[in-house]
Amino acid sequence: MFTGIVETVGELAEVKPTPSGLRLRLITSLAPDLTPGESLAVNGVCLTVVSSDASGVHMDVSPETLRVTAFAALKRGALVNLERPMRADARVGGHFVQGHVDGIGSVEEIRADAGFHWLTIGFSRQLAPYLVSKGSIAVDGISLTIAALGADRFEIQVIPYTMHHTNLARARVHDRVNLECDLVGKHVVRIAELAGLDLSAIRQGEVTR
Repeated sequence: MFTGIVETVGELAEVKPTPSGLRLRLITSLAPDLTPGESLAVNGVCLTVVSSDASGVHMDVSPETLRVTAFAALKRGALVNLERPMRADARVGGHFVQGHVDGIGSVEEIRADAGFHWLTIGFSRQLAPYLVSKGSIAVDGISLTIAALGADRFEIQVIPYTMHHTNLARARVHDRVNLECDLVGKHVVRIAELAGLDLSAIRQGEVTR
C-alpha cells in the first residue's frame, strides 16, 4: 500500500527485454536502502526489487503489467516517480494507493496558470464510474485531485512543488500515464454492480467543474 506522495524521481538507466517481459535498472538515491523482495512503486506500479546495489535497482516487469500500464512506452533516460510502501505508524499525506493500475491515460493539454499548471488527462470510458469530481486519482503514482470531470477526460491543477519534484516536470502532450482510481470508489461501484445497477449508460459531455 502506498500514499501517492512521491519520495524521489529515478532515472531509467536500462530496459532489457526478457523472454517473458522486461528487466529494468533504475538509478535512484533509494537504492542503498532497498533489499531484494521489497516493493517499490514505479510510476504508480507496485514492482518487486530483484536486486539492489550502489549502481541502482533491478526490477522485473511481467507481460500482464506491460499490457495494462504505460511501461511499454518507457525509454532509457526516462524519469520515473518512486515511492516506498507506507508505514503503518506514519501519516497518510495523500490517499490509499495500491499500485494496481486501472488504466492508461493520455496527456491532452498542459497549460500554465500563475505558477501552477493545469493538466487535462484523457481516459477510457470504462473508468468513468470510478472517477468523482473533487475525488482522488493517482497519475503515474502521484496523488492528485480531480478538479474538473468530463465523460472521457479530467483536469487536475498541479502545485509548483509537485510539478518540479515529480516526472511531471517533463510531461508533454500525448504522453501516456498510469491511472489508478480511488480504492473506495471501486468498492462502491462493485457493490452497485452486484445490486444489479447498470453503470454503462454514460453520456458524452464537456469537462465541467
